[in-house]
Amino acid sequence: MGPLYVRVHPRDNVAIIVNPEGLPSGTEFPDGLRLKESIPHAHKVALHEIGTAEPIVRYGQNIGFANRPIPAGAWVREEMLDLPAAPVLDALPLATAVPPRLPELPGYTFEGYPNADGTVGTRNILGITTTVQCVAPTVEHAVKRIRSEILPHFPGVDDVVAITHSYGCGVAIDAPGATIPIRTLRNIVRNPNFGAAPLVVSLGCEKLQPSRLLPDKRLPSASVSELPVLEDEPYVIRLQDSELHGFGDMVAAIMRFAQKRLKELDGRRRVQRPASDLVVGLQCGGSDAFSGVTCNPALGYAADLLVRTGATVMFSEVTEVRDAVHLLTPRAVDEKVARDLIREMRWYDEYLAGGLADRSANPTPGNKRGGLSNVVEKALGSIVKAGSSALMAVAGHGERVTAKGLVFAATPASDFICGTQQLTSMNMHVFTTGEGSPYGLALVPVVKVSSRTALAERWHDLIDVDAGRIATGDASIESVGWEIFHLILDVASGRKRTWAEKWGLHNALSPFNPGPVT
Repeated sequence: MGPLYVRVHPRDNVAIIVNPEGLPSGTEFPDGLRLKESIPHAHKVALHEIGTAEPIVRYGQNIGFANRPIPAGAWVREEMLDLPAAPVLDALPLATAVPPRLPELPGYTFEGYPNADGTVGTRNILGITTTVQCVAPTVEHAVKRIRSEILPHFPGVDDVVAITHSYGCGVAIDAPGATIPIRTLRNIVRNPNFGAAPLVVSLGCEKLQPSRLLPDKRLPSASVSELPVLEDEPYVIRLQDSELHGFGDMVAAIMRFAQKRLKELDGRRRVQRPASDLVVGLQCGGSDAFSGVTCNPALGYAADLLVRTGATVMFSEVTEVRDAVHLLTPRAVDEKVARDLIREMRWYDEYLAGGLADRSANPTPGNKRGGLSNVVEKALGSIVKAGSSALMAVAGHGERVTAKGLVFAATPASDFICGTQQLTSMNMHVFTTGEGSPYGLALVPVVKVSSRTALAERWHDLIDVDAGRIATGDASIESVGWEIFHLILDVASGRKRTWAEKWGLHNALSPFNPGPVT
């Protein structure tokens, strides 16, 4: 490979180095640009002289102001950029450039598990949720035994999962911020892959009582001697109940409770469903400067294909949208949706300010090592996952998404919290990465897409799709987008398993709790 850089937009005055080993000082490109110094892979080179206080432009947008003169061919490093102000929320255009409706893409289907509430699962999982961290080790112990002793007798069920978390007690349960983790957990329990029927293990004295977790359900307690079989009804085992004598009784009760539910789940069968029943969460983690050039644009193309089938596509990560929100509010289908998006940006601005932080805390050392200078550059590369369709709806933190088409579901940018919150709605997940992350979720399949071929080759048994071929011209955004789309359908149908599924890589749930801890 000769020397190669990628310039995203004609207005850009910087580009990123494609060559995997970087390029030495003196390297000359076919257009005559000569490097003033050695520049690492994925880092920025100045395409022409940039004066002090002049904007540095990538993706056609200002990602910062030069705080010193930068000659053509120089390495444009993080410390050379001053962070620009975030878009002013009260001055954003509202639904001024609504994209035309994309042409429908009929005929695409997957094999899924229909639920009584209208959702469709991509997996058939017994989920046992906890109301409080105190009971988590007991439930996890029981789940190990259920997997080894009971699950083999029910081949129609994919797995048994303990839905554990750190919430439930020692918190100000009535504080305004408490609505977010409670709502998140309530909706996760109803995830389509659980058959939309929650099962609950409670301690008994916790603040997050089962009736608060699921206020719209009858919650009969399970007796040690006789567990009820209830179609589409949750039931609860309380470990502090007087009829449970010791740890053995607790585990035995959970196992009997699980066996009856497994029998119900084992009767479910995959049936052909339209692709419109998919709810696909999109996320990026361990991003680099290629994320916005390869994997995220390819995922954005796949997102458009999904929208054309009538499916729901969710993108999230507030701080990785905030600096590009001016590109999204014009795409809102109407002014209400645009204002809903602004509402979520403003809420998070205030949340960060309350913690004496701001959006500049977002980029990680790994992001910067991968060539991202600041949160503005990161946000511009992040939002391309959302494709080109109109923004149809906005969901607040932990809310269940019901709209079709492209939806913004508010979450923090933290991989684990974002994934946890998206589980309130999604039955499939796609995760893009540049630096690499062995991230996975127990509740839904996670398709991993790499921004660079070098990562896909090094992590050959973790990455499902290599989008790095786009940077070298060996594949197009369109072709990789179709590849991701078809893989989503195959994984959703159970015809293929992702690497994260094969290895059983399951990150712990991490509900977002902005409320006080007592």
